[in-house]
Amino acid sequence: MRLIIGLGNPGKEYAKTRHNVGFEVLDVLADALNVSFKLEKSFKGEVAMTNYGSEKVILLKPSTFMNLSGESAILVKQFYKVELDDIIVVYDDIALDLGKLRLRMQGSSGGHNGIKDLIKHFNTQEFKRIRIGISSSDKALRNHVLGKFSKDEQTEMSISYQYAKDALIDFIKQVPFVDIMTKYNTPASS
Repeated sequence: MRLIIGLGNPGKEYAKTRHNVGFEVLDVLADALNVSFKLEKSFKGEVAMTNYGSEKVILLKPSTFMNLSGESAILVKQFYKVELDDIIVVYDDIALDLGKLRLRMQGSSGGHNGIKDLIKHFNTQEFKRIRIGISSSDKALRNHVLGKFSKDEQTEMSISYQYAKDALIDFIKQVPFVDIMTKYNTPASS
C-alpha cells in the first residue's frame, strides 16, 4: 500500500498558488491514474484510491489547511495501517529555485508549517518527501506563498509537476527510493 500526500490549502482562493504545488502534483498524478478525488469528511481531506498492479494507492489532499495537514494524514495512516516507509509527501519549498525538485528520505520541517504538523502527528521526521521549488521573493512570505505563478512560471511548473508525477509512479512501482532520488533530484542553478 502507498499513501501519497500533497500539501496545500483548500478553496478556490488558494487554487494555483505557490503553496498549493502539492495539490497540483496530486491532480496530475490522479489524471495519470484515471482516478478522481472525493471529499471524505472522516479523513478531513480529499481522497482518491486505486490499484496499480498489485499495489493499493491512496492519494490525499488534506482539507485542514496547510498548518494542520497532519490531522488528516494521521487519520488515513491509522485507518489503513500504512507504514511510514510507504508514505511520501509532496510540497512547496521557498529555499529551492523555481521548479527544482528535491527528494529526501527524511529531514526537518525546514520551517514549513505543513511538514512541521506532519512530523508532530507522525512523531518522526523519517518519511519520504518531494520538495518542489517555488523560489524566494522580496515580498512578505505569506504574500509570496499565497501568490499565483506568472504565465511563464506556470509553464515551468507544469514541467516540474510531470517530473514529480513520474517520480511518484516509480515510488508506487516500489523502485528503491535511493534510485528515484538519483533520477529526479535536479541540480541547483549555479
